Amino acid sequence: MSDKLIVAIPSNEPGGLGSELAGHFGHCGVFTLVTLEDGKVGDVSILANVPHEQGGCMAPVNHLAQNGVRLLVAGGMGMRPLVGFNSVGIEVFHNNGLTCVEEVVTALVEGSLPSFTQNNTCGGGVHDEGPGGYGSHG
Repeated sequence: MSDKLIVAIPSNEPGGLGSELAGHFGHCGVFTLVTLEDGKVGDVSILANVPHEQGGCMAPVNHLAQNGVRLLVAGGMGMRPLVGFNSVGIEVFHNNGLTCVEEVVTALVEGSLPSFTQNNTCGGGVHDEGPGGYGSHG
């Protein structure tokens, strides 16, 4: 039986393997969804993000879970959504400063991305350090 895994990667529009990463999962325009099967890239699709309102950090978490996502690679997020991803069974990895969706997928398949931990979370104020940086919380 094959091992199939749907990975979500916050992306700038229009999304896809060649897209630049969005700096923060909750405020990205789209998620590039990549299906990995036995360590190989399968289907690639685009999933629009849901509106991210103040205090609504769980909306994107639930949206991804409802779409079969089992793994997320992000550059920035707050503690609340990180806990939320863990609670719905979505494993989170840090993008390690990479800037392109395809680079992230390659690093993920190679096993070179670190787990996203509390030490990676952002604390609040609105700031954006570009792709792979930390935007505002959530």
